[in-house]
Amino acid sequence: MALINLENIHFSYSGSEPVLNNLSFQFHAKDKIGLIGPNGSGKTTLFHIIMGLLKPASGKIKIFGNQMIEEKDFGLIRQKIGLLFQDADDQLFSPTVLEDVAFGPLNLGRSKQEAIDIAKQTLKTLGLEGFEERITYKLSGGEKRLVSLATVLAMKPEILLLDEPTSGLDDTTKSRLTEALSNLDLSYIVISHEFDFLSETTSAVYSMEAGKIQLDKELHLHRHAHLHTYGDYPHEHKT
Repeated sequence: MALINLENIHFSYSGSEPVLNNLSFQFHAKDKIGLIGPNGSGKTTLFHIIMGLLKPASGKIKIFGNQMIEEKDFGLIRQKIGLLFQDADDQLFSPTVLEDVAFGPLNLGRSKQEAIDIAKQTLKTLGLEGFEERITYKLSGGEKRLVSLATVLAMKPEILLLDEPTSGLDDTTKSRLTEALSNLDLSYIVISHEFDFLSETTSAVYSMEAGKIQLDKELHLHRHAHLHTYGDYPHEHKT
């Protein structure tokens, strides 16, 4: 059974051309999928549709075998799917890092001490020991990115949706994130423009074009970490 099953999803913003055009997609347990495509191709919109933050004009959404129709349906699955927003400032709102990371476990019914323990362990996993009392809004862009991921992982989701997780990260922090993802026993979908990162963290990479996921055009990983869809996806080689 697919964890996420989208059938003929159609979505457009008011007064604009369709962003998702009869998109169908299945996502299974243990899948680690990369998703690329030009800006405006619908990648972030797809994540928001899955989470119930946007409602499609037509189509069916099934998650964990249940059809998603009303807000209450999505409310239940948001405890099992962790979404990393493209902008970390959309995710962080508490005064300190520890409070932000502990917020999710507290909302799931954990005791205060349990939530603190989970938060500290999650921060340690991402190499953020000592960040507990840091002031969230004073963090660098890369630090905010990792703390945002910590807030998602602390909720112990079954699926991760990661929207440009390497945005704003330096090479050292990016390597830390790559290692952390590689060690996670989770299913996830990653939106990224960074081919090297996708080659190290995913098992299949697809492109979004014309409002659909091109499942018949898997981008193939090469030894030098370049990705190609038989040469028809524009990219640059760096020497």
